Amino acid sequence: MNKPNHSEVIVLGLGAMGSAAAYHLARRGRRVVGIEQFTPAHDRGASHGRSRIIREAYFEHPDYVPLIQRAYELWETLQKEGGSRLLLPTGGLMIGPEDGVLVQGALTSARMHDLRHDLLRSAELRRRFGALSVDDDTVAVWEPRAGVLFPESCVLAHLRGATRSGAVLKMEERVLSWEAEGGSVQVHTDKDQYAADHLIITAGPWAGGALTHLGLPLQVERNVMYWFQPADAALFAPDRLPVYIYEYRRGAFIYGFPQVGRDGAKVAHHHSGELCAPETIRRDVSPEEVTRMRDILTHTLPGLNGELLHTATCMYTNTPDGHFIIDRHPSHANVTIACGFSGHGFKFASVVGEILAELALYGHTRHPIELFQMNRFGARA
Repeated sequence: MNKPNHSEVIVLGLGAMGSAAAYHLARRGRRVVGIEQFTPAHDRGASHGRSRIIREAYFEHPDYVPLIQRAYELWETLQKEGGSRLLLPTGGLMIGPEDGVLVQGALTSARMHDLRHDLLRSAELRRRFGALSVDDDTVAVWEPRAGVLFPESCVLAHLRGATRSGAVLKMEERVLSWEAEGGSVQVHTDKDQYAADHLIITAGPWAGGALTHLGLPLQVERNVMYWFQPADAALFAPDRLPVYIYEYRRGAFIYGFPQVGRDGAKVAHHHSGELCAPETIRRDVSPEEVTRMRDILTHTLPGLNGELLHTATCMYTNTPDGHFIIDRHPSHANVTIACGFSGHGFKFASVVGEILAELALYGHTRHPIELFQMNRFGARA
């Protein structure tokens, strides 16, 4: 095999995070090669499903708020550059018991960062949002900046922007191995081999296989998305129902969207608990799973319990604490890792791409990412 061409950065995996990293690197004039085992904006991993929530009053941890604020700026810039709609503002509701994880976490972030928000009681929820069914002790945090991202369009916009700026993107090419030695990295695929000064690994559910030597505690989880036809479509229009997360039982969540276009309204569990492997994930959806979701909708959004129009599966790559891993490899300073986005990472892709570009080029980033260091798990070299 001929000596591989040498680039400045190789990006391994071109889903949400990898496509954004390739975009930000190429925009800085760097020689970038991106490698993806599937087609652009494919439905085999975690960056598909027609819609993703973007929200600011982040219940998972207040440290995410500055990152999501920068992500908003970058999504809006990308939308203007490409000319296609990537973000639809709808507002957002974090619904549940007042002392629950969801409501208290959202309130903490909103108050700490002085975000616009309201705490709505059950009577107000019923008056303003006719699609919802809530108990008397249910409340919600309303935030006006939340909305819908269109994930396939977002990934394609990053890929097109990267290509326009000179990135070389290799699609349907499977990575077999990589190695780092002497200030250089080499990547071997089923079609070719590549060399670069730096490697960025954004392999999604396949990250564990690419990083087995680190012993990262990653678990891949199968999750199902459902699209139902509302009985009264007007109640599920974007101006009548915002995006939402609903803690319908202590520690158990569904999330969903208004009806956008002709697809019906999408709803899904946030964590199913069913572990899987990306090579063997079960793609079919059983009648029992549909019944389980219908039972929940009966008590939360009864008007959504109409005809089932479509289902799809996706994968979460979870860390034990639910926070991301964004860090430099403990043994190779020229290898950067981003994985373990735990089912809530897509909205951050635009800023994660910027972070990864800065880490690769400068060894540090302007953004606060201390929460995401892998040494919290005792990762080994």
